[in-house]
Amino acid sequence: MGSITSLFVRKMVAAAGEAVDGPALLASVGIDAAAPVDPKLQIADTAYYDLLERMAQQMDITALPLRTGASMRCDEYGALGLAFKAATTLQGSYARVARYARLWTSVVEYELVPDGDRSWYLLHRAGARRLGLRLSNEATLASSVALAREVSQSGSFRPLEVHIQHPAPKTLQHHEAFFGCPVRFGSDRDGLLISAEALARPNRLGDQGITAFLIGHLEQELSALSQKTSLQDRLRDAIARSLSEGLPRMEDMASRLGMSVRSLHRRLAEDGLSFQTLTEETRRDLAEGLLRDERYSLSEIAFLTGFSEQSSFTRAFKRWRGETPAQFRKRGER
Repeated sequence: MGSITSLFVRKMVAAAGEAVDGPALLASVGIDAAAPVDPKLQIADTAYYDLLERMAQQMDITALPLRTGASMRCDEYGALGLAFKAATTLQGSYARVARYARLWTSVVEYELVPDGDRSWYLLHRAGARRLGLRLSNEATLASSVALAREVSQSGSFRPLEVHIQHPAPKTLQHHEAFFGCPVRFGSDRDGLLISAEALARPNRLGDQGITAFLIGHLEQELSALSQKTSLQDRLRDAIARSLSEGLPRMEDMASRLGMSVRSLHRRLAEDGLSFQTLTEETRRDLAEGLLRDERYSLSEIAFLTGFSEQSSFTRAFKRWRGETPAQFRKRGER
């Protein structure tokens, strides 16, 4: 299970406008629409994909990833966004993303690969090519272009080609108009093909001194995130393994991790989490994964996620996702 910044979720919902109930969608993944935007707040990738798929049932989502990407601004990404802007060239900007994107997401990796007098700016994301993942990939590519245009001295940037692995939508007019170049769906990769000349162009606000300062800060953030993520992953795993015995206690989980309850509470609080929230998220994500596997009955899934009765599981799942487990499973089959 991976995670992404809540900024992406907010941007996608905002780009949909009045076609969806934005506050309700955000609340369904644990985001308070009225709260200040915090890029460090992460949500599960599967919850994000589910949200996008629910939006697709309510509106035409062909151009939605493009509108989302176009709305991205460097300043919204914290120190990483500033480092993107302060890099002296576009190549330096994209290299910063390849190094520090883990601060945004744990499910996407970026790579800048030379190819003669051109280079590929690639994104790698594992997992089944479900609709939510496909929409997220398109928005990521669109935001990569939008940020490049923001830092450009001329305010313009066009890749040579855009490559997307999944099949094309019914019309390509929105994509070709936004990217300003051929868009190759059904490719063997997800990425931008960029000329060496475009990558070498000086950025409008490039500054070597500021870049050096920000990189030092980003290295510290990356180190701290690695430690926190390791704890969260270990704790989620311990919770998941204990659920068939009922709801786990914080004291027992701390003991399994070789920590005191006080230390565990402090480490979670530093990351903006609580034991109760993490337990709830783990139950929800485990339930969704099991529901996608037809080998498990609803009663078995209820037991494996820590519910004494199937009816209690159904009520909790409806609170999480706004639909029953049976409806979720049936929708996943379509």
